[in-house]
Amino acid sequence: MKKISILGSTGSIGTQTLDVVAMHPDSFEIDGLAAGGNTALLLEQVRRFKPRRVSVASQELADDIRPQLPAGVELYSGEEGLVQIAAGGDADYLVTAVMGSVGLRSTLAAIEAGRDIGLANKETLVTAGHLVTELARRKGVNLLPIDSEHSAIFQCLNGENVEDIASITLTASGGSFRDLTREQLQGVTVEDALRHPNWAMGAKITIDSATMVNKGLEVIEAHWLFGLPYEQINVLLHPESIIHSFVEFRDSSIIAQLGNPDMRVPIQYALTYPRRLESPAQRLSLAQAGRLTFREMDFARYPALKLAIECGKAGGTATTAFNAANEVAVARFLRRDIPFVRIEEILEKVLERHTPESHPDLEQIEECDRAARELAQTL
Repeated sequence: MKKISILGSTGSIGTQTLDVVAMHPDSFEIDGLAAGGNTALLLEQVRRFKPRRVSVASQELADDIRPQLPAGVELYSGEEGLVQIAAGGDADYLVTAVMGSVGLRSTLAAIEAGRDIGLANKETLVTAGHLVTELARRKGVNLLPIDSEHSAIFQCLNGENVEDIASITLTASGGSFRDLTREQLQGVTVEDALRHPNWAMGAKITIDSATMVNKGLEVIEAHWLFGLPYEQINVLLHPESIIHSFVEFRDSSIIAQLGNPDMRVPIQYALTYPRRLESPAQRLSLAQAGRLTFREMDFARYPALKLAIECGKAGGTATTAFNAANEVAVARFLRRDIPFVRIEEILEKVLERHTPESHPDLEQIEECDRAARELAQTL
């Protein structure tokens, strides 16, 4: 019986993780749940999965839900609450599914406590990949990818030697606007951007998919997860989202991982590795799929992807600044403060004014994150 805690239990990844847990009640037990402001859903999850530890975004929300919690449930709030759920209690496995760089300190705390990590929070590696991977190595902790692309690469590399890799390729759906020209992006709405053609995801990651920032973050994450230089990491547009990613080896062989677009599959594999259990996902029929199509990535069409890769190659706090600026810009777009194309302009302007620190410590990373957010908010 694996004891699991989840950061971001009411979000898209969190709820789908609980779907997997519910399907295999003899394999998993929930020790802790951390949510943001969706307390109604959190209370439903508490009643169903009976965690011993719960956290919410603020002390005010904690005071609101305290009378509704079962006796004996420990209640926390804020960033300290995330750390308590991540590193306290009896869990031996943490799923980190909160959005943004807010998950960094709690993930480091869980690694310090010796817990294996199911990593859905790509910003953790984007903002502090050198700190996270080094600590995981020292503590003997497994970082198991939940993103479908990284899970695919992880599965393709099972039993293979890293030195035999020629390249890895992350596939991209292209997001909501994959068939629009840059001229046609003028005037698109929030509602347009949130209509992803393939995946059911949260608002922020859906916007990131439309700008291709999400794929840029995934390239940076892949660099840290698999220890590969950026020159060996490629991106290919694949509208059907059937091939989730693939690896080419030096003998010219290619191994790919395929499946219908359903996040419960990579979530479950991260929870059960190296075992495979029955999945709630619909099985893939290639005959019904009929045809798979691919397009070379157009960096002129998706300048934010190019900028993300450049930040990855620059290293240090460049990726921290990129991520922080993007989080602010996407939030402003979702509030309808700025048009869609302004997201890319804000990223460019923040990076133009940023001087990267190489090998930053946690305090330098957090200071860079704060400064980049302030600048992105004023542009």
